[in-house]
Amino acid sequence: MKISFIGAGSMAEAIIAGLIEKNICRGEDVFVTNREDREKLEQLERRYGIQPTYDMEGLFQGADMVIFAVKPKDADSALLKIQPYIQEDTFFISVMAGISIAFIEEKLKAECAVARAMPNTSASVGKSATAVSFNQRVSDNQKELAATVFSSIGITAVVEETKLDAITALSGSGPAYIYYVVEAMEKSAWEIGLDSNMAKQLILQTLAGAVEMLSSSDCEAAELRKAVTSPGGTTEAGIKVLQQNNVEEAFIQCIKAAAEQSKRLGQIHESKHLV
Repeated sequence: MKISFIGAGSMAEAIIAGLIEKNICRGEDVFVTNREDREKLEQLERRYGIQPTYDMEGLFQGADMVIFAVKPKDADSALLKIQPYIQEDTFFISVMAGISIAFIEEKLKAECAVARAMPNTSASVGKSATAVSFNQRVSDNQKELAATVFSSIGITAVVEETKLDAITALSGSGPAYIYYVVEAMEKSAWEIGLDSNMAKQLILQTLAGAVEMLSSSDCEAAELRKAVTSPGGTTEAGIKVLQQNNVEEAFIQCIKAAAEQSKRLGQIHESKHLV
């Protein structure tokens, strides 16, 4: 199986690492290009045994999947550059936020299979939550291939493209929200006199335990919270402060704002570059 990457940034590397580690692909069957950073390609070659190339025709020839992993701001120029090499049997997957399948189809000017995938940065440790959407030309075999590839970096769900802005806000940006909570917990630990190294270990284990409880229990998050919130106890005292400061509503508005921004950025980009 040959998989080609256009773009060699952190997301491309995370996917490559998953493919090699899970023995889904051999390094000799993974081809990678970027705009001009040869040093980065050489690093990937040393780490994973992949094939760096600037031969665009060779990159596309015989590829079972082409993964488009460039920054959204570079999408237009990159799509125009590769357009001459796209064939009807090309399976093209974009991992760019906000750039629609319709925009990609317009730029590629070919009736080929196109998909959008939205991994998050936890892909680098094999824990991404990835949503994937397909156009009508993607075959069942190609859908299975996409599921195999993105399952190598975490879990995968197939969704309608209209849901991707919401998923970008929830799980795409989600790790940053958790890091924000951890930052606050670390600051509070310092203020109540705990050693920072010890506090970090306690926080991480607390998060890991909570995730395991949510994963293994049949209870909803609200039930689990109530189970550890004894009347008049320490947890209740803390939860009351969160409620008084409308923390739940702040998180809801946070995710809604991120979803709107994802939609807005896509619309701005496409309005500039669609003719």
